[in-house]
Amino acid sequence: MQTIFLYLSALDCSKMKKEETVDYHIKTAWHAIARMYNQQALKFDGTMSIGYALLNISSEEGTPAMKIGPLMGLEPRSLTRLLKSMEEKGLIYRQVDKNDKRSVRVLLTREGRKMKEKSRDTVLRFNQAVRDEIPAQKLDVFFEVIQEINEVIEKKTLVVSS
Repeated sequence: MQTIFLYLSALDCSKMKKEETVDYHIKTAWHAIARMYNQQALKFDGTMSIGYALLNISSEEGTPAMKIGPLMGLEPRSLTRLLKSMEEKGLIYRQVDKNDKRSVRVLLTREGRKMKEKSRDTVLRFNQAVRDEIPAQKLDVFFEVIQEINEVIEKKTLVVSS
């Protein structure tokens, strides 16, 4: 059996069009955002994943490598590939933690700090553009609804037979 986290509305699901599903709208919006971030990142020989990773690494003291994966929702194998790519681009370096020799910290290089700032600016510009177009009251409702969807996901599991 495969467990899938879904919330099904009161609509007759056998007649439900994809445009009537909650996940369709979330997914299409996220794909559009990801495309936009990737287009911006390409200008600096980066990717959205690299930018997101940079934003999750402390500029001052670095971040333990094993904490970055959960922050980004990445599996260890994917995180390893991403960090290797970032190291090859000269954005980060790894250093054994002085306090815990079993732990490795990921630190930003000068180039990594510059790209982190570009990533931060891109995120801020996008959010400002959204806030310029959508009234605060609507955004507040959006944030409430997204929070409630997350709560529904936490509470309900739909088991689908394979």
